[in-house]
Amino acid sequence: MAIDKARVVGLVGFWAFIIGLVIAVIAGLVLPGNPLVVLVLVVLGIVIGFLNVTAKETQALLLAAIALIVVGNAFAPLKFLGIDTYIAGILAYITVLVAPAAVIAAIKTIWAIGKPGD
Repeated sequence: MAIDKARVVGLVGFWAFIIGLVIAVIAGLVLPGNPLVVLVLVVLGIVIGFLNVTAKETQALLLAAIALIVVGNAFAPLKFLGIDTYIAGILAYITVLVAPAAVIAAIKTIWAIGKPGD
């Protein structure tokens, strides 16, 4: 039985994303602002950007990354409930996970646009 390389690469990227989301949520609740968590999420984001983002998904990824950045402080009014810190921590870590993938996708798009040919 032959192993389909594209399928394996896709699965690695998918699991990097799932693991990154789980880490972002858990660490956002218990370890906000931890440099080691940031480093792990950046590495996972790079893996996601290279292995899991296709040309078809680039526009959606970039839009989602912009949305995460824009709404990052939208939950500050929930301070009176005491959950603003947790939500902000989770969103910050998710942004850290998605940002490297978005940068890689943006560079791939710029490269494709600037490449001579078609």
